[in-house]
Amino acid sequence: MIITRTPFRLTLGGGGTDLPSFYREHGGFILAVGIDKYMYLAVNTPIVDDKIRVRYSQSELVDNVDQVDHTLAREALRHFDITTGIEIVSIADIPAGTGLGSSSCYMVGLLNALHALMQSQATPWQLAEEACHIELDVLGKPIGKQDQYMAAFGGLTMLEISTDGVVRAMPLALSVDLVEALENNLLLFFTGETRNAAAILQQQDQGTRQRDAVVVSSLREIKDIGVEIRDSIVQGDLRRFGELLDVHWQSKKRLSSGVTNPQIDAWYELAKHHGAVGGKISGAGGGGFLMLYCEERKAELREAMRRAGLRELHFRLEFEGSKVVFDIVSRDGRLAHLERQNQRPLARAMVSA
Repeated sequence: MIITRTPFRLTLGGGGTDLPSFYREHGGFILAVGIDKYMYLAVNTPIVDDKIRVRYSQSELVDNVDQVDHTLAREALRHFDITTGIEIVSIADIPAGTGLGSSSCYMVGLLNALHALMQSQATPWQLAEEACHIELDVLGKPIGKQDQYMAAFGGLTMLEISTDGVVRAMPLALSVDLVEALENNLLLFFTGETRNAAAILQQQDQGTRQRDAVVVSSLREIKDIGVEIRDSIVQGDLRRFGELLDVHWQSKKRLSSGVTNPQIDAWYELAKHHGAVGGKISGAGGGGFLMLYCEERKAELREAMRRAGLRELHFRLEFEGSKVVFDIVSRDGRLAHLERQNQRPLARAMVSA
């Protein structure tokens, strides 16, 4: 049994500039942070049969990888040439479709577990790039590169994406006091709505490819605001960070008609009336979590959101990326599995973790 733990993330600045349709011409910039809410992936090798079992919100039992309906699980197994004889179980602290990067958390966590199963240790960069390849190139999903990198690296991390798609991931070094202030002043409220991020991102992606002036200019603004957000945090000016979140939100709403709706706008205005300096909806928009920055009237803001029907998600920042938290498989069981996949005997020199 191998279990991985992979953190969800909050995007603080630059969201949307990590899509290929934008960064290939303008370069991308993302500032995001991992949080202590996780996707857990358990991988096991069956002893009594060669079935594939995949358990998530549904349960699959099939004979061959080609029969797996879960696209991420299927392509991850194909990536390792695993065709039979494996069980995958996923459990998450947060439901899918809420804008915190759950799909890429699943992908990175599963790749990490499969690397452990195959006794090949992967770096965070390798996990992120493999996940990007599967999600963007193999599956053709209209998404960017930030979720995979944040799942792999965690922390308060800046991502610079060059026009050729190369990503530089750099952690921001902050004092303990500044990290605590950021944690205390960022509040998350669940809207109760999940949404299809792909549909919203596809609309944004199409606008960028067609060089829609509003979409492209908004993304360029978002990139510039993201750099300002990074600078304000590094300089300890968190009030300015909160104000820039508000500016970012106004630009983000111009990317797609699906980013917001009258109810989200009403919640946001209510939050600002009760002490929020700024904020935005998580991920692509349309639902999920409302992230707010508030310094002085937190109790008032929390009560206003509660009365409006939103539930707060308490969290801490997470400075580790995806990691193997449990790895114990019988020597014979793992060797038998690897031998089935490789169709040849393997040396009995494996050391259990």
